[in-house]
Amino acid sequence: MKTQHSELETQNFMKLDFDKMGGLVPAVIQDEQTSQVLMLGYMNQEALEKTQQEGLVTFFSRSKNRLWTKGETSGNTLQVVSITEDCDNDSLLIKVKPNGPTCHTGATSCFGEEEAAKRIKAIQFIAQLEEVIQQRKINPVEGSYTNFLFDKGINKIAQKVGEEAVETVIDAVAGKLDTMKGEAADLLYHLLVLLAASGLELSDVVAVLQERHKK
Repeated sequence: MKTQHSELETQNFMKLDFDKMGGLVPAVIQDEQTSQVLMLGYMNQEALEKTQQEGLVTFFSRSKNRLWTKGETSGNTLQVVSITEDCDNDSLLIKVKPNGPTCHTGATSCFGEEEAAKRIKAIQFIAQLEEVIQQRKINPVEGSYTNFLFDKGINKIAQKVGEEAVETVIDAVAGKLDTMKGEAADLLYHLLVLLAASGLELSDVVAVLQERHKK
């Protein structure tokens, strides 16, 4: 079985036009999970080959006039997931798994957008949690609280949603934000279980919101 590392090495970029920009091509670095653009760098042929061979993004530093592997000093490397050339064969899109913040300022991205990235990651986690819940419904796991709820049925799950909603409201009115976060987390979780038990998915609810937004 081929590894991701060996698959990168076998990619052929003979059509890339390095001459257009004096031996360099721009490389857009994108977070593979969130799709957030992390940074822009430049590669020559040698930098691209090293990136493919080692699986870590390596640029040609114009200021240092040498190859530069991202994170060689800070440790915040960029692990390559895929490399794609554009339609004009003069630039690259590299999807990565970042090991720490990408920007030298300590930010996730050199282009900012920290709040947007946090929201994207939060939404992705909710989707992952929903998938776990749906899988528990199909393939029960002994000792799972989710399966305990499924076994108790709709009435019990609905009761839990109501209880968590009330507790969330009480904390919100009292201004107890720390405990409110925990109650809201319980509410979201039990709501996802209720949707699954009812044969619905979060996407069904989002579709209703999208339709209302159009109006």
